[in-house]
Amino acid sequence: MTDIHAKYSEVEKLIDDEKFEEAITGLNEIVAEDESFVLAHLALARVYTKTGQHDLAIQHGEKVVELEPTDSFNFTALSVTYQRAWAGTQEQQYIQKAEDAMAKAQMIQSQS
Repeated sequence: MTDIHAKYSEVEKLIDDEKFEEAITGLNEIVAEDESFVLAHLALARVYTKTGQHDLAIQHGEKVVELEPTDSFNFTALSVTYQRAWAGTQEQQYIQKAEDAMAKAQMIQSQS
């Protein structure tokens, strides 16, 4: 296991223990070390959603699909992030974005 994967495993334990601020710090350190580490961006989207920081959650969810644009899971995860942003803010724009991301996930899945 590489060093960055070991760091990520430690951060996952913090998330499991709901130590979200510590997890955010650790995940941001990982992303600073390797901007393309998709798992850290996915986890940041999840943790920022849990802490009500929807704009930051969306930034990381969108980064994931930018890094891996052919993975249907990433678009599904982004759709969920948008849905939770809508639930937390009631901003209508997130509904359409959630539907668009899910449609993209289904399109990718149908092609594989």
